[in-house]
Amino acid sequence: MSTKAELFFQEMNSKKIAFIGMGVTNLNIIKLFLSKQLDVTVCDRQTKEKLGKNYDELLALGAKFVLGEDYLETLCDYDVIFRSPGIYFYHPALQKAREHGCVVTTEMEVFFDLCPCKIYAVTGSDGKTTTTTLIGKMLEQQGFKVHVGGNIGKALLPEIETIQPEDIAVVELSSFQIISMRQSPDVAVITNISPNHLDVHKNMEEYIQAKCNLLWHQNAFSKAVLNHDNEITDGLDRYVRGKLCKFSRKECPTTGTWLDEQGYLYLVNNGVKTKLFHKDEIKIPGIHNVENYLAAIAAVCDVVTPETMHQVATTFGGVEHRIELVRELDGVKWYNDSIATSPTRTIAGLNSFQQKIIVIAGGYDKHLAYEPLAPKLVEKVKALVLMGATAPKIEAALLACPGYDSEQLPIYHAENMEQAVQKAKEIAQPGDIVSLSPASASFDLYKNFEVRGNHFKQLVNELQ
Repeated sequence: MSTKAELFFQEMNSKKIAFIGMGVTNLNIIKLFLSKQLDVTVCDRQTKEKLGKNYDELLALGAKFVLGEDYLETLCDYDVIFRSPGIYFYHPALQKAREHGCVVTTEMEVFFDLCPCKIYAVTGSDGKTTTTTLIGKMLEQQGFKVHVGGNIGKALLPEIETIQPEDIAVVELSSFQIISMRQSPDVAVITNISPNHLDVHKNMEEYIQAKCNLLWHQNAFSKAVLNHDNEITDGLDRYVRGKLCKFSRKECPTTGTWLDEQGYLYLVNNGVKTKLFHKDEIKIPGIHNVENYLAAIAAVCDVVTPETMHQVATTFGGVEHRIELVRELDGVKWYNDSIATSPTRTIAGLNSFQQKIIVIAGGYDKHLAYEPLAPKLVEKVKALVLMGATAPKIEAALLACPGYDSEQLPIYHAENMEQAVQKAKEIAQPGDIVSLSPASASFDLYKNFEVRGNHFKQLVNELQ
């Protein structure tokens, strides 16, 4: 009997297929489709010179190309269009293609349709990647074969033909991926919801509804894990059809996970509490990472033992670009928190340190409010180095904040990361901590937060 994946590729054999964008995620998917001798066209804004060796490789494999500023103009010529997460679902070119009868889908939608095994999926404004990684680590440590991917940076569709029914898939999903999905995972985790990506989504309501797609299509045998301490996610319990678990640092839920006043993590099942371990045993710093553990444990508690949970907590060193210690130089510790692409992420990062620190912030403007960040800057920052498009907004919010004192919290400006790192080195004293925690996306100067973080680490490691 043919598998669903085999039947899918057989059906695609008669279709003209377009992929929008040739980024890291799409590259291996395009190669997979070309290996099936399918009719594939890559539509990308870049020129063939900028695409470089990837262009040459795909051309040799049989790909066609539509490149340049008008790369979306021919979409109506195709039967199936794979939208990359970077292209908004309601983009006029995609709307027009749907009106012409074209199928518009995504790699993750197809993966959900074809995946033969249980799927855990994580979304939220903050904490998605760490929570996804923790779920994957715990399941692997328990002995399962686990496939981790999605928004975390790895496409899973290229693995679809090797995934077995007894395996487990763990995926991170952004709002841009979920907005068009009409299939939900077996286990859904929503870490939190706060304003984000409002430069793309038409309003906050659309952003929240995109996240809700993770729940809306679950069945009665599914499981949903929600953050009780976040007002928006806590209110989504009315959409849960299967088993409901909540995690909290404030009060003990009926079923889920809880951090008590003494700092112990508990597993709670219908009111019965099981003590797990103390938060200080968790290797990665920050109370927000304790919340990530609470979410991950609630997700896997049916199949992972407390002993395995504890082992991961005491050994897992964290995910790159998330309060990552880069080096210590002349008594100054330098941290890379480039993942902090929103004010809430920067607040979480600042709360991870017991002392006032030097912060490098600013970047691409996602039309987020910085007023809520300002009091935390006053409380936790001893010097602020600003760069990028949001620098004026962050400075204005700080200057208007009650209690701000320019003597206690000086503000410096930099044109780029090189200047920002040099300024931070100039003002730092032995015992200080410097953290890149931008509270902004990277797109004004960098392709993504990983590139930004890697540049920061390179500059810090080059300091003499």
